[in-house]
Amino acid sequence: MGDLIRPHTYVALRLPSGTIKLVQAVPNTTISIGKYGTFQINHILGRPFHFTFEILDKAEQDDQSSLRIVSTVETYAHIGDETSALREPDDQDFVEIGGDGVEYEVMNPEGKVLMRTNREIIDDSRSQKLTMTDIETLKREETGSGKALIAKILESHSALDQKTSFGLEKYTLRKAKKYLRRFTVLPVDVPLLLEWILNEKEPSKVMEIREEILALIGSWSNVHYSGLQPLSSVDDLPGACEGRWLVVDETGGLLVAAMAERMGILSPPQEDQIRNDQTRTTDNPHPVDENLVATTTRTAAGSLHTQNTTILSDANTITLIHANAQPNLALLTYFDFDPTSPNLSHPLHAHLRSLSWLQLLSPHEDSSYTEPDVVPDEVIQMMKGGKKSNYYRKRRRWEKAKSAIDQSRAGGFDGLTIASVMDPVAILHHTILLLRGGAQVVVYSPNIEPLAELADYYSTARRTAFQTDPPSSNDFPNEDFPLNPTLLLNPAIYTARCRNWQVLPGRTHPLMTGPGGAEGYVFTATRVLPAEGKVEARGSYKRRKLVDISCASPASQTLSERAKNDEENALVPT
Repeated sequence: MGDLIRPHTYVALRLPSGTIKLVQAVPNTTISIGKYGTFQINHILGRPFHFTFEILDKAEQDDQSSLRIVSTVETYAHIGDETSALREPDDQDFVEIGGDGVEYEVMNPEGKVLMRTNREIIDDSRSQKLTMTDIETLKREETGSGKALIAKILESHSALDQKTSFGLEKYTLRKAKKYLRRFTVLPVDVPLLLEWILNEKEPSKVMEIREEILALIGSWSNVHYSGLQPLSSVDDLPGACEGRWLVVDETGGLLVAAMAERMGILSPPQEDQIRNDQTRTTDNPHPVDENLVATTTRTAAGSLHTQNTTILSDANTITLIHANAQPNLALLTYFDFDPTSPNLSHPLHAHLRSLSWLQLLSPHEDSSYTEPDVVPDEVIQMMKGGKKSNYYRKRRRWEKAKSAIDQSRAGGFDGLTIASVMDPVAILHHTILLLRGGAQVVVYSPNIEPLAELADYYSTARRTAFQTDPPSSNDFPNEDFPLNPTLLLNPAIYTARCRNWQVLPGRTHPLMTGPGGAEGYVFTATRVLPAEGKVEARGSYKRRKLVDISCASPASQTLSERAKNDEENALVPT
């Protein structure tokens, strides 16, 4: 995405309460962040990410509120030495606090309190003298960033002196999260987008997939950058080392975004972003890049018609299979890629291909695979501009669809990654043969039952039974062998869950609350090519010489005799 905030890109705002808000940086617009206030988006354009801004009330001569950059020292001022934050001991209550930050209530034999805790403190709402009406009035009169309001709330608390240092710090931090008018600008990446969906939106739309599970999928799928050109130079291995992955994604494009991020094609280069910022307008949100190459289309009369388009890459590509007329890639819009109106300079435009199940299994039944009528060149010259553009647009759409379908049906993919509510058995039945030898197969499911059934179909017992008594072609697949168990090896099921911990001196423990939802499991296996014909082990070996050890005592044998006997008993091939 780059290091600076660019116009028309999506950015994330982390509020003091910890929530995340995703906004599009459209110039000359006002962004509202709820109770924290509003600000002009132009104030943060061109600035680096990870800066913390403070909203100031607008002056009388200004129409909009201004922002102030909060320094790092001020942002983390509450994080300091633990001993300096603790309350100094008082001679009246004989408080003695250890250096580890733990506070207990301990009494000596004379009955004096040595260490104090908040065990006896009763949390009463009457301790706060300010009512909600008074707080709302102070909020309307507040002209700063909320610091004065927080100070007045602390002054009005009658039991503030009874709190321990840790309790006072928690109370102050809670009020700061509620009333401090600050926000931090963060770049939108896949982990942050997933955090926003799980906490602020509907996790069911991404199949309740967590960040650690998404990383596990990418690791087992062996997704990586594979270059921009095919590297295959061996005739026996066509299409090898090209970095082509087959994906079945029903998470709204989250799985595609995670794989594209590993492949280096999720965001356009920074120089392209700068060029788009200079040329982008409201009527033309996605201008044509200068690096686009000119391709030619030959008409029926033999003339060449030049069209500006991009070259579809044959390496480092993602092929998406979907069940609808158009793929659901709505989450890719947060990375400046709109599938309905793609940015031609975006890497995904040349490296992402999609086709439906109908196009993969029965392409001739799909209308997009049928070539449009070829119009003679004389007729094309007589067409109006709109009709001529529509004709060439249909031709380009057909060429792109036909190329994606033909290359997908040819196979040779380096991996298959599935995150779908469909039956994985039905998906693998039609896609397993499209993988090359050594390709990784990864299937995600919120529940373990579908993956356990899939692992059983590729188990060693079924593979042995299949090889011993293979079913006929007319009887396959059947109930015992819905899939060919010899095509995948080493099936396994994994899961991962990271639990958040509170790490403080003397108060380190896992958090008691956390997000629920499905556990999530990942099935992995390796695609293999079964050997054709009968496999035999050949070789001639000497028969092992049997020695009666009862007749010869080991103590009566010399070292040379023992070595000679061991050499004769060894199995030596001829």
